[in-house]
Amino acid sequence: MRRCVRGILIVLALCGSLVPTVPAQAAEERRATPVPLERLFDNVAVSDDGRPAQADFDGAGASLSARDLTAAGWTPGRGLTVQGARLAWPRRQPGEPDNVRAAGQDVRVTGRGDALAFLVAGTAGTEVGGPGVITYANGSRSGYRLTAPDWRTGPLATKAVALPHINTPGGQLAERARLYVVTVPLAPGSPVASVRLPRAAGLHVFAVSVRTATRGWTGSWATSISGYTAVGPWTDRTLRLVVHTSAGGPRVRVRFDNTFAAAPVRIGSATVAVQASGAAARGTPVPLSFGGSGDVEIPAGAQAYSDPLGFAVPAGANLLVSFHLPGTVAAAPVHRLAQQRSYVSGPGDHAADGSADAYTSVISSWPLLAGVDVSGGPGSVVLLGDSITDGDKSTVDANRRWPDVLAGRLLKQTTVPRYGVLNQGISGNRVVTDRYPGDGVSTDAAGVSALHRFDRDVLAQPSARTAVVFEGVNDVRWGTSAEQVITGLRELAARGHARGVRMLAATILPCEGEARCTAAVDAERVAVNEWIRAGGVFDGVLDFDAVVRDPQRPSRMLPAYDSGDHLHPGDAGLAALADSVDLRLL
Repeated sequence: MRRCVRGILIVLALCGSLVPTVPAQAAEERRATPVPLERLFDNVAVSDDGRPAQADFDGAGASLSARDLTAAGWTPGRGLTVQGARLAWPRRQPGEPDNVRAAGQDVRVTGRGDALAFLVAGTAGTEVGGPGVITYANGSRSGYRLTAPDWRTGPLATKAVALPHINTPGGQLAERARLYVVTVPLAPGSPVASVRLPRAAGLHVFAVSVRTATRGWTGSWATSISGYTAVGPWTDRTLRLVVHTSAGGPRVRVRFDNTFAAAPVRIGSATVAVQASGAAARGTPVPLSFGGSGDVEIPAGAQAYSDPLGFAVPAGANLLVSFHLPGTVAAAPVHRLAQQRSYVSGPGDHAADGSADAYTSVISSWPLLAGVDVSGGPGSVVLLGDSITDGDKSTVDANRRWPDVLAGRLLKQTTVPRYGVLNQGISGNRVVTDRYPGDGVSTDAAGVSALHRFDRDVLAQPSARTAVVFEGVNDVRWGTSAEQVITGLRELAARGHARGVRMLAATILPCEGEARCTAAVDAERVAVNEWIRAGGVFDGVLDFDAVVRDPQRPSRMLPAYDSGDHLHPGDAGLAALADSVDLRLL
C-alpha cells in the first residue's frame, strides 16, 4: 500500500515560493527568448499504423497509433478541455514532430488563471520530472515541479486518455498507451508571460496552457464521475437530469464530462429549466450552446462547458438539464448513486419540451453531466467523501444529503459568504485504493481513490475555497491500516494547501453492527480520528464522530441517527452532521 501512495505522488505538482526577478541571474536566463511550444517540437510520438517507423517516441522505436487517437477524438489541432484546462492536441500529421523533450526550454504562455496545465507523458519506464520556473508579466517568478507518469506503466486512474495499442517497428502491440494532464499552481491574479520547462530526460510535453475556466464562476451543483458503466443502450434519446442547486446567480453554464471514456460522445442539443414537478419544466427550457453551436462532440477523457447563458438560477432549487443523444450510447461516465429520479425520453430530441409527456423512463444515476456553475459569487466549498456524503439511505428526491442541508444553512445566514456547496461524494469510495480501476467498462462504480481524483474533483472545481475530506471508513473496513489512511489524508492536505485551498477533515463515524465493522476495524477508525483531532495538518476539524455516536457505546451510532444498516445515518443523522458545522470554519 505504501508503494501505491508513493505512486500517487507522480501527479503531484507543488508550488514554490514567489521570488522577484534578480538582476544577477545567469546570462543564459536573461538572453532566453520564449517561443510558442510548437516551435520547439523535436520528437515524433505519433505514427500511421501502416508506417510505424515514422515515429520514435521512446527512443526504442515505439509510438502512438494515429488511428487510435482519431477513434478517441484526438485529431490534429483538436481542442481538448481536461480538468478545466483548454489544451489542443498538436496540429501535426503522423510522422511530424509533435512534442518537445523537456530540457529547460522557455515557452511563451499567456493568460491569467489558477493553474498551468501540461499535456505530458514520460518515456523513461518510470515517473520523470523536475523543477521549472513560471515568469509573470510583472517580472515576478514562481517555481513549480512537473512530474509525468510513464506512457506505458503510469496509473490508468489519473490518465487523460488511454489508447488500446502501441506501434512498434515489429508490429502493433495490444498494450495501453497513456497521456496525462498535470497542473501546477499559479500566483493568484498575475498574468503569465512564459514558462521554463524542467530539465528531465524522458519528459515529453505536447501542450501547455493557463487554466482560466474557474475564474468568475461559483459551483452551484457538481457530482463526481464514479465509473464508466453500461447504460441503455440509448439511441436517439433525450436525458432529463434533475439536479439541486446551492448558490444562485444571473448566468449559468453546465459541464459534461467524458472522463474514463474510450470514444467520443455527441450531445445533439441541450437545455436548462427550473423543475415544476417530475420531468415537467416551469416555463420553456432554454437552449444551451457550445462555442456558438447547438451541439458538441466531447473527445474521450475530455469535458465540454456550455457557453455562458443569461438564465436566473434560483438558490436551493431543482433544475432540469436535458440533452439529446443522437447516436448510440451503450456505455458512459456516470455518477451511480443520485438519490434522485431523472428521466429518459422515447425516440427523438425532446430537450426543448416543457411537458413531461415524452419522458417515459426513470433512471437513478447521473450520466455525463458533472457540473452546474453560476456567474460571480464567493466561490465554492467542495465536500470530498464516500456514501455518507453521497446521501446513501437519505430520502430519494428530497435533497436531504448532508451537503444539501449545509447549503441551506449557508443560504439562511450572513456571517460568512454564501458559498456554493459541491457534493463530491462517491458511494464505496476510499482514500488510498481504487475501486474502479480508471479504465474500461466496469460494473464497479465506487470510483478511483480520493488521492487519484483529488485534482479533478477538488482543485479543478470553480473557485474552490475550502475542501472537507470525509473519508476512511471504507478503507479500514477493507483492511487498510490507520497508518496508511493517515498518510493519504496527509497528502490530500498538502496538495490542497499547495493550491491555496483551505483544508478541513471530518472524523470517521462509528459503525458497530455492520458486518465488516469489527472491533479491530473500530480500533483503526479510532486511531485515524485521534490523529485528525490532534490537528497540525488540516486547517480545522469537523468532529462528526462525536455528533452521532452513542455516548454509552462510542463504537456505534445513536439509534435516532442510524438509517438501520448501522453504517449510514438516516435523514436525521445527516441533518445533525450538517447542523454541527461551524460555518466560520468554511
